[in-house]
This record gives sequence, structure tokens and C-alpha cells, in this order.
Amino acid sequence: MPQLPYRFVDVNSLRMRIVDQGEGPLVLLCHGFPETAYSWRHQIAALAAANHRVVAPDLRGFGGTDRPADVGQYSIMHLVADMVGLLDALGEERAVIVGNDWGATLAWQAALLRPDRFHAVAAIGVPMMGQPPVPPTRIFPQTDDAMFYTLYFQQPGVAEAEFERDIGLTLRKILFAASGDAGPRLEGDGTPNPFAMVNREKGLLAPLPTPGALPSWLSASDLEAYVADFQASGFPGGLNLYRNLDRNWEMQPAFSGLKVAVPALFLIGERDVGLQIPGMRDIISAMPGLVPLLRQTIYLEGCGHWPSQERPELVSEALLAFLRTF
Repeated sequence: MPQLPYRFVDVNSLRMRIVDQGEGPLVLLCHGFPETAYSWRHQIAALAAANHRVVAPDLRGFGGTDRPADVGQYSIMHLVADMVGLLDALGEERAVIVGNDWGATLAWQAALLRPDRFHAVAAIGVPMMGQPPVPPTRIFPQTDDAMFYTLYFQQPGVAEAEFERDIGLTLRKILFAASGDAGPRLEGDGTPNPFAMVNREKGLLAPLPTPGALPSWLSASDLEAYVADFQASGFPGGLNLYRNLDRNWEMQPAFSGLKVAVPALFLIGERDVGLQIPGMRDIISAMPGLVPLLRQTIYLEGCGHWPSQERPELVSEALLAFLRTF
């Protein structure tokens, strides 16, 4: 388990835990769910060795960062404000912002709204998407027996109770099931997907396989680091991001017509669970309409939803090649 150089900074009334390593132009790494700054352990070392200052925060509600109790404090605007405040706390004028999963959504929005502070963006797993015509929770499917996972996450306390019953088992199941190791992710192949439909009675975890051994990219000490982080924070912070989907949608019309006007890179595993969502490949193909300076879209062979961990060398190489272009 890498010993990351954690420290704390004050950001927007939060005590935020960050990793801060290296010297040079700043690269800001934003994690997803259920992850923490530890998910960037490989890229932190690689980018710092290539003469970049690399900062990876635990986002609000995660790991060692403060956890506001109010669900409304987890909107995308709060997250973007945290990243702007983090740059101020670091004494930095601008950064390249990189994100995976929810961190990708944050990275896109930060680059969209504050191109003066985030002069390039690299997103992993989640493409830039346009505004849907109705609130997201009205789009997600549900039946009498099951609901889409984002709907399962809406009621405070429900998913928390399931996930916190055995944090180690929760993380093993979700991290494995969303990875490329779980299966080919062909449409209709039946591969268990933690980010799909959830049985109303059984919950999210029961149908997911328990791997007999950890995948090669996740050591026992890596899992211990994540368990310690979620023992400290619990899961409400991450789940509250989903509880703000409709609130985020309500705010987006204020920025209608804006495009991401900075250089951009997009990476996604070819076995990413998100590619099972109908129309997702079309959304990815249409991204240049929203991101006119998109330099490249890279599909990572055999990789799932956690590329920074599953294919660390390829992700680091792609990021470094992108960073060398400006």
C-alpha cells in the first residue's frame, strides 16, 4: 500500500484532506464513488515524477474530508466551488482537472463554468452530456420489483444501512462487479452490474458476486485503505451526490448554450458498466458538439469502470501525453 503524503487544508468552511506531491504545473485529480483520493495512487507518483504538482482531494463527505450533514450541500455547484477554493488555498491560479466517475462530472462542470481556473480537462468513464428535458429521477426506469440504482440511492439511510453493514464486503463486491474482471459487458450478457436495476427487497449487493480473490489491481492493503476511509466517513457523502441530481438539473438552465471551451481528453474502459446504458455510445460520439476542443477519445481494452486502478500505466501515459500538448 503506497504511503500517500496526506495533509489538510481549509476550503470553503471544510477541512479537506488532500494528497499534494511534486512540483510544476498543477494537475487536480478528482475521484468517484465509492472511491477516495487513494484511487489515484498510481497517477500521483507518475505525474509528480514528470514534473507536475499533483493534488488529489477527498471530495466533501469522503474519507478524511469534512461531511456536511445537509443533503443540499452536495450539489455540483458546491463541488465546483470546492475545487476553486482548493486552488485558492494552494496558491495556484489554474490547473488541469482530471476526474473519474463522479469526479468526471465534476471535472466537466468545473471546466465548463471556470475555464479561467481549469484550463484543460480529462474525464474518465462519464462523458459530457447535454441537459435532459425532464428531471433525471423521472427518466430512470423502475418496476414493481426493482428500480434503477440512482433511485435506490434517493432515500437517505436505505443504501447506507446496506453498505455499512459490512464495509469490506460492500467495497469488494462493487469494485469487482464494475471492473473489467467481472465479464465482457456485452449487451444482454447477464454480467452483474452494480449500477443497474436494484431489487426492492434484496437491495444492491445481494446479486453481486463475491470474488474468491481480489483482482490483480486491488491488493489486500489497497482494500484496507478504502475500508479505513469509509469507516471514517460512512457512505452518506457519496450517496448525497445522487440525491442532488434533480437539484443539479434545476440549476443547469442558467448555463444553457455554454460549451467546454478548453482542451479535453476522454477515456473509458471498453467493459465500463456505463456502456450498457442505451444510447451511451451515441452520447460519446456526439461529445464534440459540447466539447469542441476534445482532442481524443480512448477506449481501454478489457478495462471496466476504474481505469486509474485497472490500467494505471495506460491512464498515466494518456494523461502525460495530453499534458505535453500545452
